[in-house]
Amino acid sequence: MNESLSRQIMDADHIRRAINRMAYEICEHNKGIENLALIGIMTRGDVLAQRIADQIGKIEKDTPAVGALDITFHRDDTSMRTDRQPGRRPSHLPFQLENRKIVLVDDVLNTGRSIRAAMDELIDYGRPQEIQLAVLVDRGHRELPIHADYVGKNLPTATNEKVDVLLQECDRREGVFIIR
Repeated sequence: MNESLSRQIMDADHIRRAINRMAYEICEHNKGIENLALIGIMTRGDVLAQRIADQIGKIEKDTPAVGALDITFHRDDTSMRTDRQPGRRPSHLPFQLENRKIVLVDDVLNTGRSIRAAMDELIDYGRPQEIQLAVLVDRGHRELPIHADYVGKNLPTATNEKVDVLLQECDRREGVFIIR
């Protein structure tokens, strides 16, 4: 990341507080965690899903099920992607989806195309009772009618800007950055 062209928007403490707030909102909206599961979209969404689940565990004294979803094969822009990672982990859903409230978790919501791909992949595994969406950063610019139920930070950006989320587990540093 070119430091001269980037601006930090959230640090580790801001991310922690956003995750705590989203965990409380998820518990309140769902009236607890009965039949609830969090599924993170790889690569950073699954890390965020685990963090949110851990925080929910502190609130509810029980932790919801957590899974990870690889949406690579459902993306509609794979021919344009330059960041494809060979050897990515496959989806990991160690529970049935039927009769569950699923909270999809991603790092950044932009056009909505990744979420559409995630829902397509999810339905390949079963039919959940309900699908909700939690994102750390919502930057706008929707191309599809997709709305996040839980948002860590609304961050209006220009279309020529990029939002990078760095998490300790993946990147060995923590923060949200806007890159020009």
